[in-house]
Amino acid sequence: MSPQSRMILKADINRIYDDEYSEQKIKQEKFFVRPSRQRKMKKTKWFSIGMGIDLPFCAIILILLTIGTIMMFSASYANAYKYQGDSYYYLERQLIFIAIGIVAMALMSFFNYNKLHRIAFIVLLISYISLAVVLAIPTSTGIKRWIPLGMFNIQPSEIAKFAIILFFAHWSSKYYNKMQFARYSVLPGIIVFSTTAILLFLEPHYSGIVILGILTVLMLYIGGMKTKYLVIGVLILGAVVILLALTGQLSYAMSRLDGWGQALEYTTEEMWQTTWQTRNSLYAIGSGGLWGLGLGQSRQKYLYLPEPQNDFIFAIVVEELGLIGATIILLIFALLVWRGITLSLRAKDKFGKILGIGLTSQIGIQVVLNILVITDWLPNTGISLPFFSYGGSSLIMLMAQMGIVLSISRTANIERQ
Repeated sequence: MSPQSRMILKADINRIYDDEYSEQKIKQEKFFVRPSRQRKMKKTKWFSIGMGIDLPFCAIILILLTIGTIMMFSASYANAYKYQGDSYYYLERQLIFIAIGIVAMALMSFFNYNKLHRIAFIVLLISYISLAVVLAIPTSTGIKRWIPLGMFNIQPSEIAKFAIILFFAHWSSKYYNKMQFARYSVLPGIIVFSTTAILLFLEPHYSGIVILGILTVLMLYIGGMKTKYLVIGVLILGAVVILLALTGQLSYAMSRLDGWGQALEYTTEEMWQTTWQTRNSLYAIGSGGLWGLGLGQSRQKYLYLPEPQNDFIFAIVVEELGLIGATIILLIFALLVWRGITLSLRAKDKFGKILGIGLTSQIGIQVVLNILVITDWLPNTGISLPFFSYGGSSLIMLMAQMGIVLSISRTANIERQ
């Protein structure tokens, strides 16, 4: 072998050795990381794509929950002292509900949401059973909406909302390529919604029917249902409502329409009493002005506005914080909905996308309907304001559902902020 050939062979051997050494060094660095670097990787793992919950979404939830709790106490202490003998009556119970809700949200954020695929029918069946059970409980008013469990009452309609969203997320993701056909979209929509609506009709709980109807349409539409079926469904629903009204089957609902839009135009003593709550809600909103009377300074909560800690709590918010404060709160709600939908759209599967959009949209729907009610744009019906209104089952269910959205955010393809 010539000297030149030996030099070439030696260079090749050295290059191969260098390549093998570099490869071994990379493997060693991969499996043996320095403690400082390991801590850094562990820290960034929480914020990396698809590795941790979405902190901005979680922060928005906690901000709304904090503001809502403060305003609930401010709106409720006069009523609590008058009728319960304890100004902290509602606050103490709400704090218990919040603690349970935060635990539920934390647990659900670690739960693999894809497992809900398997139990969609079971959850729907549970909602039917709970709605049937509440009908068997006697009440003095004839209105049956809660299953009493001591200091805690279960409202089956809250379970039904989640069941509807979960079922149609499961159904739409399973038959996504067939949702343009009526038998895969319109037919199951009619069957599931009408069954739930009948049970709610017997309570009666018409505001629950309205919310579930909107959720059903929304879930089917984002699931792939054609727009023409949406129009046909709305026309059929309108015809059913008219038929029930003409046959006298909507007497309770029609009574809720009495005084609608006439809260400030009452002409008789009967109309004065009928529009009492809505009128005082408008008084509270008008008194707030631009900057509000100040936190805790509401006048209408002193037994003028009935049950101010529940459906009409936002009227007290406007009175105390003014238009500016109320607008900021509504913007935070809008930010929550936007962030939740953004996370859902970037989920790794269709089930996560549809489920996350449905759960987040429920909040937006209830906020809009609640604002329309307290301003007399809609009839006075029982629609709670998420994170603000007093209530156990609604708050706990809401927090658990937000935990599912956080679980979806763990796999969402979005940069953590």
